[in-house]
Amino acid sequence: MKILTLFVVLIFTICLSAQDRVTGKSFATRSEVIGQNGMVASSHPLATQIGLDILKKGGTAVDAAIAVNAALGLMEPTGCGIGGDLFAIVWDAKTRKLHGLNASGRSPKSLTLEYFRQQKIEKIPAYGPLPVSVPGCVDGWFELHGRFGKLTMAEILTPAVDYAEKGFPVTELVAYYFSRGVPMHGSRFPNVMETYTLDGKKVPAKGDIFRNPQLANTYKQIISGGREAFYKGEIARTIAAFIKEQGGFLSYDDLAGHHSEWVEPVSANYRGYDVWELPPNGQGIAALQMLNILEGYDFSKIPFGSARHIHLFTEAKKLAFEDRARYYADMEFADVPVEELISKKYAAARRKLINEQKAGSYEAGIPMEGGTIYLTVADKDGNMVSLIQSNYRGLGSGMVPPGLGFMLQDRGELFSLEEGHANIYAPGKRPFHTIIPCFITKDGIPFVSFGVMGGDFQPMGHVQIVMNLVDFGMNLQEAGDAPRLSHSGSTDPTGGSHPGKGEIQLESGFDYEVIRELMNMGHKVSWSFGDYGGYQAIMFDPAKKVFFGASESRKDGQAAGY
Repeated sequence: MKILTLFVVLIFTICLSAQDRVTGKSFATRSEVIGQNGMVASSHPLATQIGLDILKKGGTAVDAAIAVNAALGLMEPTGCGIGGDLFAIVWDAKTRKLHGLNASGRSPKSLTLEYFRQQKIEKIPAYGPLPVSVPGCVDGWFELHGRFGKLTMAEILTPAVDYAEKGFPVTELVAYYFSRGVPMHGSRFPNVMETYTLDGKKVPAKGDIFRNPQLANTYKQIISGGREAFYKGEIARTIAAFIKEQGGFLSYDDLAGHHSEWVEPVSANYRGYDVWELPPNGQGIAALQMLNILEGYDFSKIPFGSARHIHLFTEAKKLAFEDRARYYADMEFADVPVEELISKKYAAARRKLINEQKAGSYEAGIPMEGGTIYLTVADKDGNMVSLIQSNYRGLGSGMVPPGLGFMLQDRGELFSLEEGHANIYAPGKRPFHTIIPCFITKDGIPFVSFGVMGGDFQPMGHVQIVMNLVDFGMNLQEAGDAPRLSHSGSTDPTGGSHPGKGEIQLESGFDYEVIRELMNMGHKVSWSFGDYGGYQAIMFDPAKKVFFGASESRKDGQAAGY
């Protein structure tokens, strides 16, 4: 037992003292990537190279982002695909303005709350046909392309088609998630083994050449028929017929009536930097709420990784996530007080609830009275895209329509079935969403486009990146490589309650003395490999006119520029 304890302490502390051999940066696994004409950062090296090729052909940042996303749907189907949803923030260099796109799908119009009552279903299941909502990704591609694209969709999607037909070597992390997800879904649902194995039986391992000719054919249909081929053509009919056969409700009319929504990003200023997120039905404003609370503390005097740093971060998270559970929902169905929630006045009132010496428990405030893939691209004209796309739980719902080569998302699981809840299920409603892109500007010009994958962790990840850059002076690469912390235990948006003060989960790299101090403050602390997300980022330096790229070591990814 003593040996095990010493080993755990060593694991906790070893990264704290490690430094990059060349730069001397405490946590950086490598130097930043620097380019003049364009930059792509994604979670797969081959997808990143496709994005660079698109930029070199004269494509815009949006063209490259769509091409990368299509490739990731093939190469990393354990995180994304055209069966899922998409959100994006786009910097248009010509108008010097940020644009937000909510390309998330809605629930089936024929599935009612009464159905769940009659079936005595208390929580929407994670898998199967019931959590399937309309996949918004493809419509998102065409909305982005219609405003900011330059190349044809044939030029954009053909690289992914070629890889789908000829094959590509499976990367290490994707192979690991294949090994977990494919057998689980394949034992329960049709078409999974046919689509995601090498021969109907063998799950792809690291280095195996994987092909998906069915997905190649689906992409070809999208090339020739546009978004209508997906939402009103044979693809839509196949999806609808399959879901009905499986006992679900998603229909052809649901697909045919789908549309994305252009939205205004919202922001909070953190020590001179404007941090931008998209408004609900996503959870992005939780990051802004946390930053507003944390801005009231002087982190120039609070070291990174100290007990005070972790304590204040955790308490801010608890406060924001209680509001997240109560208020965040589809704003077409719920009155979400966004401006009040992200106001400095409201943050000041919430901050007063924090005991700086002791862990606390909180309820939501009353503001009216006062797993995903991420990618980012920048082009030679200064346009930048922050894009996130997901099937939700890894591969998704388990529902693979025959012959199409992709799995449908299970995002509908995140609806609440609790009466009176803002996020309660309703027909034609968008569920609460965890996936959120982020963008930072300074003095009205782009600073950093970034994202951190990982479900509920994402707002916590965004805040940690902002603090690492602004408060702790880390460079773009080090900001993502630094050890992360997470916290579980808040009320969730489905109405589920997790009483108590929750638990801090720490990645390796935090000092054992800090852990003991946190425990003395009343925190429950654990060490976990956990879901700390996957970070990709691009920074623009206006003085030098160059882009910096970063892709962290927790994923198979790559940042590359030219």
